[in-house]
Amino acid sequence: MSVSDVTTWIENNKAEIVELQRMLVAIPALSPTYNAPPEQTGEARKVAFLKSYLAGHDITDLTEIEAPDERVPGGVRPSLIARIKGASSERTVWIMAHTDVVPPGDLGKWTSDPFQVRFDDDKIYGRGVEDNHQGLVAGVMAGRALVATGTVPVHDVALLFVADEECGSKFGIQYVLDHANPFRPGDLIIVPDGGSADGTEIEVAEKSICWCKFKITGKQCHASMPGSGNNAMRAGANLIVRLDRLHEVFDKVDPVFNPPISTFEPTKKEANVPNVNTIPGEDIFYLDCRVLPSYDIDEVEAKILDFCDEVKKEFNVGVELSYEQREKAAPATPTDAPIVGILARAVKAVYGVDARPVGIGGGTVAANLRRRGLPCVVWARQDETMHGPDEYARLSNIVGDAKVFANVMCGE
Repeated sequence: MSVSDVTTWIENNKAEIVELQRMLVAIPALSPTYNAPPEQTGEARKVAFLKSYLAGHDITDLTEIEAPDERVPGGVRPSLIARIKGASSERTVWIMAHTDVVPPGDLGKWTSDPFQVRFDDDKIYGRGVEDNHQGLVAGVMAGRALVATGTVPVHDVALLFVADEECGSKFGIQYVLDHANPFRPGDLIIVPDGGSADGTEIEVAEKSICWCKFKITGKQCHASMPGSGNNAMRAGANLIVRLDRLHEVFDKVDPVFNPPISTFEPTKKEANVPNVNTIPGEDIFYLDCRVLPSYDIDEVEAKILDFCDEVKKEFNVGVELSYEQREKAAPATPTDAPIVGILARAVKAVYGVDARPVGIGGGTVAANLRRRGLPCVVWARQDETMHGPDEYARLSNIVGDAKVFANVMCGE
């Protein structure tokens, strides 16, 4: 059978895609971090459903990897691998999605129950439908299409469904890599957990992330007598202006990224005093740094500390630097890695657009693979409605993405 038979099968089974989304959404799979009810916590129920569903559709080579976690019912956070034998076992084509979702948030901002699918004019609404059920379902449907049409893929195919992506991956891909690493050099790995609306962005690199917290300590006093105190807010404001010079110091440009520069943005500011006529003795603000991987974040930190020291001396205040998050960028997937070209050709065949390798400012689960020397790409065609109210995934995107995966699996 040819890839056209596989993609035709996917096209003819749109109703099954909506139904699979419906069944998945009804199983929330929330991290215990969120303190949700037990029946909504952990991934075990969703993995049990997937095992039954796949086996019922003749995908029976299933391996469960259980990460112990006493906080969840049953005490484990399972990840699941489903394999389909190819003509060659020289390499494996991997589609890696995650089963956990984030809480729905303010229910009043949803126009329907977040854990019951609503389908309306190509859009499937519900918590998790895009993040990450779209990639999960697209991978499942591509695999099912191979089996249903009797098509043997060029290489082995594996669908990996990991736990705990939303809260750090300790119980998900990190546990899988540490205890049952199934990957081999030469494998083709796609992580469908991010992308652009037109499908042209193949994410191959990420910036380092550094979220800095600055605590400025002066002396509180009445605003009519500023000489008796020391205004922490003034010193903090001055530090914010100085920190903007980081753009001048770390000014390299990398066109793979959008934006192509390192960014240093002041963001959150905590309340200091409750009334207008009091000079604050303490001021706290945050800086979001996204640093090109060509820079070492230790070098960035050293320059930030230089600015802090300048403000300490000039304003006679205390300046304390701490971190909300600090993560060095994983090695990039080379833009000429086989998976980049193979996926770009598949995207062109299905969507008719030219996909290109890009870098992003945020962090993805793919970083865990890249740190192990496993080139992988993050790709999907999506509107990026994840984590918000009325999250939706387009049925047409799930169908198209499944066809792209089928093209990669079939080697066309």
